[in-house]
Order: sequence, then structure tokens, then C-alpha cells
Amino acid sequence: MEKLRFIDLFCGIGGFRQALGENGHTCVFSSDLDPDARLTYTENFGEEPAGDLTQIPEREIPSHDLLCGGFPCQPFSISGNQGGFEDARGTLLYEILRIARHHRPSVLFLENVKNFLGHAEGRTLETTVELLESLGYEVHYSVLNASRYGVAQKRERIYFVCFRKDLGLSGFQFPEPTDQDIVVEDVLLSPDDLRLDELVIERDDLFLSSEFPLDRENRPLRIGTVGKGGQGERIYSPKGHAITLSAFGGGIGAKTGMYLVEGRVRRLHPEECRRLMGFPEGFRLHPRRNVCYKQFGNSVAVPVVSKIVSSIDRFLDGQSRRAA
Repeated sequence: MEKLRFIDLFCGIGGFRQALGENGHTCVFSSDLDPDARLTYTENFGEEPAGDLTQIPEREIPSHDLLCGGFPCQPFSISGNQGGFEDARGTLLYEILRIARHHRPSVLFLENVKNFLGHAEGRTLETTVELLESLGYEVHYSVLNASRYGVAQKRERIYFVCFRKDLGLSGFQFPEPTDQDIVVEDVLLSPDDLRLDELVIERDDLFLSSEFPLDRENRPLRIGTVGKGGQGERIYSPKGHAITLSAFGGGIGAKTGMYLVEGRVRRLHPEECRRLMGFPEGFRLHPRRNVCYKQFGNSVAVPVVSKIVSSIDRFLDGQSRRAA
């Protein structure tokens, strides 16, 4: 399989880059507006991403085979304002189209929140597909849940894989679920780690069920509440999967959820969030904890992206052999 040159747009802390790099591909350009994200990216990949993509002429971006990007999801997210294309961040899809129109990469690989699928009664998705097809791309999309791809977290995202129509490629399939046996307790730090003490929740209005699950399950297992039990106030068992890590949201358990671990109810540590997103051991975190939570909440789940990249590689390799 010939290795691809790719550009990493709205790169965040580098989830796409991590996955594509694991599959042997080469990044030739990256960009993100957020200075904290650029700092974390630089610490881990040795180069600083460019800043505001809207200010970068397309001719200054290197030629590439694959364009990837998790374009900002807040305009479409349940935890955001759902302004869609009316939100200034929603228009950043047009930056992807601008660059794709100029460079004509063979593959576009995009990601957004599951809510993108039904946003504006489906009109947002319909418009996006029409725009991509108008550029000459065959569009494939699917909602994949990280829970079914080796990640101990419920994280449903829509992925777009688009191939230039003039290449004559057809029949791409997203990867089949692997349903590995992995749960939250498999990614936890040692209970002796003193950093966990400041994450413990002690409240008078904390309620725990009288029965706890004994078996491991690939889904979140709710076992209690704090306060009124709303979003961010629910307690889960580490024998199940984590709830979706979020960059935003309220409640005492906001961004990570709360888990009963070794007899204590606590939030997750950023290192545990790193593991839940599939970033490798040794991945350098931002020095501020709340920034870490935001960055992982905004990121892609690396194992899912890596499996999609492997599917793209096999598909392109198979098409090349048939053409030969």
C-alpha cells in the first residue's frame, strides 16, 4: 500500500494524526485556531500547527492525497447551541470545501457528532452531502460507536469517507465492530495515586443503588445519582463503559461523569480520559486539568479512526490491484 500525504484540519490535539501515523501515513500540514490545542499538538508531534484556517490561502497548503478534519461540532452538538450552519463555526465546513476544490485530494475523511445526522430535520446532512458531491466526490457516511471498536466509552460519531469520482472507486465499507472486552476499570490509574484525591465527590445528597453489577458490560452502567440526577449528576460502575467525554456540560460530574471506584465516588483523571480516547502512554497532556477535559472531549477516539484508516488503506490497495 502506497503511503498517503495528509493534511490535518481543525486538528485539536492530534487524534487524526495519531491514527494516520500509526498506519504509516505522513502529515504535511496541520491547523487549529485554539492556542491550547496547538500547544498540546506541538508537544506530541514536534511541530506547531498553523492558526486560523480562514486566513490561509489554499495555495499555501501543500499538495496532499487525503484531507482529514473533525470540523467544529458545537453548532450541531446536543451539548452545544445547535446553531448549525447559522453558527460561524458551522461555516468552517466551507473551508474544507475551499481547500478540497483547489487541491483535489483523492480522499476526504471527516468527523462530527451523531446529532449532525438529524440536525435541522436532516437538512444539514443533506446539504453537506450535496456540497461534497458537487465537488466530484462519492460520499460514504456512517455513525460508529466507539464502544464497539475497542474503546471503553460510549461515543457515537458520524464519519464521512469520500473518494474522488474520477478515480472510479466504489464499494467502500466501514469497519465491522470488534466488540472487545474492555471496560472503565481497565483504564483506571492505581488507587494509590494521590492525584485522585482531589477528584472525589463527597455530598450529602449522594445516592447509590443497593445492587451493583457483577459482570462486565460494554455499555454505561448507572448505579446512583447526586442531587436531582440530571446530566452530569449520575454515577456509573467501572464494570461498564464510560459516558461520552464532553468538552462542555454542567453538573458536578461534568465532562467525565462520576464512577464508584474503590468505595469512592469520583470523576476521572485526565490520564484516564487519555486512555478512554485511545491516545498512547506517554502522550503529553496540557498542564491545566480543565483544558485537558476540554481537549479530550473535542477529540476523536483514536482506535475508531485508526480502524477506518485501515479500511481506507485496504480499499485503495484492493482497487489498485484490480486496476493492475
